[in-house]
Amino acid sequence: MKKRFSDEQIVTILREVDTQGKSIEDTCKRHKVSVQTFYLWRRRFGSLQENEVKRLREMEKENARLKRLLAERDLELDVVREFLKKK
Repeated sequence: MKKRFSDEQIVTILREVDTQGKSIEDTCKRHKVSVQTFYLWRRRFGSLQENEVKRLREMEKENARLKRLLAERDLELDVVREFLKKK
């Protein structure tokens, strides 16, 4: 499934309802998004601003990179332990 909106665009849509006082239904119709999707977005991005979303995305990427590094290190340690057991 293709992601239609970037995280920044999602936050902009959420802020449109909050700041401009437009109804959720009208905003969802204009952006061709279901009301259920709007509430899912609100739960995920509700209190974030656009610059915070960028930082969140960067932190998620860094976290994934660190998890990969840790998994590789654990794998190397397992290989060394197996080698030492055989000796």
